[in-house]
Amino acid sequence: MKLSMMRGVFFRTSCLRVLAVALAAGLHLVFSPAFALGGGEQRAAASAAAAVPAKAGFFFDDFNYPDLAALKAGGWTPRSAAGHPGVPGAAWSPEQISLVADPQQAGKRLLRLTAQTDGTPAGTQQTQLCHARKYLEGTYAARIRFNDQPLRGVDGDPVIQTFYVVAPLKHDFDPEFSELDFEYLANGGWGSEKTRLYGITWQTVKLDPWQAFNQSHEEHGSLDGWHVLMMQIADGKTRLFLDGRQLAQHGGRNYPVVPMSINFNLWFSPGGLLPASSEPRVYQQDVDWVFHARQQVLSPAQVQAEVERLRAGGVARVDTVPAAEPALASHCDF
Repeated sequence: MKLSMMRGVFFRTSCLRVLAVALAAGLHLVFSPAFALGGGEQRAAASAAAAVPAKAGFFFDDFNYPDLAALKAGGWTPRSAAGHPGVPGAAWSPEQISLVADPQQAGKRLLRLTAQTDGTPAGTQQTQLCHARKYLEGTYAARIRFNDQPLRGVDGDPVIQTFYVVAPLKHDFDPEFSELDFEYLANGGWGSEKTRLYGITWQTVKLDPWQAFNQSHEEHGSLDGWHVLMMQIADGKTRLFLDGRQLAQHGGRNYPVVPMSINFNLWFSPGGLLPASSEPRVYQQDVDWVFHARQQVLSPAQVQAEVERLRAGGVARVDTVPAAEPALASHCDF
């Protein structure tokens, strides 16, 4: 047999073995475009992927999808439903979600959320993306790029850039309501002009008139650029981390009690919009990756190691987190 034919047989056999191991373990793997390379690169990618063991209870997404249809097939739901939070009468626009090339990593894509306002409810478009409602205790993390200034238009609108997990609020003061947030206010808002990051854990809330029961931490100062946000939920306590540094520990009645969905959204505070103008103010938030380890408390270093391990193996997405029992509808509307 010719050497080139032997190489082809070896590569196909390696691929089949990798897929067989993954399927036998119930692991949903999506390999990055590097897995479609040729020659020695094919063998290197196959070998690296084969070295990635199937771990139960992990969710990881590198957002390396070819298009938005593939993003939705990966379990993500863009929001179109009107309502809280944000500017009353504003639209939640799925068209404001995109996948863009990462200028810092060849062959890599980023998730991009875009929101804009001209100062009026009708001229305001907000953005939200949600994953299945099946997450509760464990470790959550995401690498996000915050922006202090708009892509276009004058600066100053109270824009909110987020990463959070949430369960529906069925009624005022719902005792099963569960939510943990990271919310970055680049231009201030909510009674203060200070630039700050909020870390919030919720007990319950009444939306109108507003009455909230929660714990919060404020981290003041600009976070323009890339950051890793992390939450640990275990043993009746929640811990919030920024770039590997613990910011706060909450607990008690603010501890989540029902499965939640993973969310990103970009919206405007209902108070404090700049005056109406002919040129809209456009803001963006990028997401590099998101990670969850079910019922496991991982340190920031351990999370980073897992992300690097998966990426080195050419794995762009993995989901071995079981559905809630009974299964829960995942409405992207809060």
